[in-house]
Amino acid sequence: MSDPQNPVAEPAYKDRTFRSPAGIAGGVLLLALGAWLGVDAVIRGEGRTPWLALAGLLLAVPLVVAFTVRPAVYANDDRLRVRNPFRTVTLPWASIATLRSGYSNEALTTSGAKYQLWAIPVSLRGRKKAARRQSQAAAAGDPVTGGRPFLDPTAARPTRSDGDQAMDELRELAERQADAETAQGEPTVRWAYEIVAPSVIGAVLLAVLLAVT
Repeated sequence: MSDPQNPVAEPAYKDRTFRSPAGIAGGVLLLALGAWLGVDAVIRGEGRTPWLALAGLLLAVPLVVAFTVRPAVYANDDRLRVRNPFRTVTLPWASIATLRSGYSNEALTTSGAKYQLWAIPVSLRGRKKAARRQSQAAAAGDPVTGGRPFLDPTAARPTRSDGDQAMDELRELAERQADAETAQGEPTVRWAYEIVAPSVIGAVLLAVLLAVT
């Protein structure tokens, strides 16, 4: 419960979550394929094959999870939390100098540190499609939506790619909340040991098994 004497102790709304559906779908497929092949090798393999399969799974599964399922960006009134493959970075809005989009989406802090937003990938193809829609909208006389939504709501189409729209929302939130009392502070970084540890153990075991072959 919130403190009645401190009404800003909690964010005004719950975290807004940004993730990559394509990345998650790809990760699930890879995990399913790896589980099928790995379990088959463990059950039917001979000699050291089952141990090699187990070591390979111990190495590969956390890495697949790290780069596909794990990445996420959470935003509320107080801060931006970036969950990347091996680290989770918490950035109070006041600590962010700019949110930059180029060949990747990045958060730059006032101290000069740079953190990539893995969960909001840049799609050059998506940008080209959005640019074509914008050109079509301008030619139709409506440079904003590409249609006349007040007559036909289904005619409205976004003229920005999904990633760029997400970054626009984050920039707006950062600008609005930068001076908020609850949005002050320094960035914090936590390593994802639940990902790093099994991957390292799997790599060591795999190296040892291959060395004694």
